[in-house]
Amino acid sequence: MTVSTAEVAVTGPAGTDPAGPPAPGRRRLRFLRGRKTLVGLGILAFFVVIAVIGPWIAPYDPDTMSDQLLRPPSGAHWLGTTQTGQDVLSQILVGTRGVLVVGFVAGILATILSVLIGVSAGFLGGTADELLSVLSNVFLVIPGLPLIIIIASFVSDAGNLLIAAVIAITSWAWGARVLRAQTLSLRRRDYVEAARATGESTWRIIFFEVLPNLTAVIASGFVGTVIFAILSEITLAFIGVADISDWNWGTVLFWAQSNQALAQGAWWWFVPAGLCIALLGMSLALINFGIDEFVNPRLRTETGASRKVRTRVGFTPVARASVARGTHDKEPRS
Repeated sequence: MTVSTAEVAVTGPAGTDPAGPPAPGRRRLRFLRGRKTLVGLGILAFFVVIAVIGPWIAPYDPDTMSDQLLRPPSGAHWLGTTQTGQDVLSQILVGTRGVLVVGFVAGILATILSVLIGVSAGFLGGTADELLSVLSNVFLVIPGLPLIIIIASFVSDAGNLLIAAVIAITSWAWGARVLRAQTLSLRRRDYVEAARATGESTWRIIFFEVLPNLTAVIASGFVGTVIFAILSEITLAFIGVADISDWNWGTVLFWAQSNQALAQGAWWWFVPAGLCIALLGMSLALINFGIDEFVNPRLRTETGASRKVRTRVGFTPVARASVARGTHDKEPRS
């Protein structure tokens, strides 16, 4: 008796799809198909929109005091008021911009420094590698938060851009070390040697052959730096080192802690700011997880193609095999 053939979807001997590798555009779009990535980007996009339009849609001036002292959430004040009658929702909406500005400015500056120094050290080698590695090691041991506290104590107006610059200067070294190690493994690849043999300049090889293969590592380092910068900015505002006249979520928590909001049971004064910090951190962490899954095949779930085998109950799956003189079907045995 002959058994019918089952429908089987298998990959080739090297783990690739028989139809060929996906197009570069589709390969890049796999990153956006992951649930973690989509959720993280959605939450981040929401906060970016709030940062842009927050001061315009705030129902009150966050500095304006009123006679509505320490009132719980109501129709007039959706997130309640402070001990001086200030609207908590307006403070959070206006303060979102400062948090994101510090995070993204510090992330961009630190990423630029880490790419310039890390990739140059790994690709050039020799004396340049030794000097740039020593520079990275020096900045690697410089504590960022204490340095910002010292600078803020000497500078009367330590604005967001100054804080972002200090965070970037003290947080690029780790990313540079990672990029140097990755570049060392790439600079002797066949396609790099081929580009060098054809007479391509060093910087052209770096920009068009090496950097495209480091995109995921650079993106992951950027997201990690943004998270660190946001938490540092909120911490500085919470302990009163940053300028408390500029509203951000840390400033809201600073005034809530200073006026003993927890002891007075005014949960609406600090819980919304804490939830915003948690949501923004979660969104960036989800994006980072999505990048890890896209880069590492062992972690890949929704973001990458997986081997799929579809069988029918009661039938033996039969795969088609290619031989040197043609393609023949493996006939099932009765």
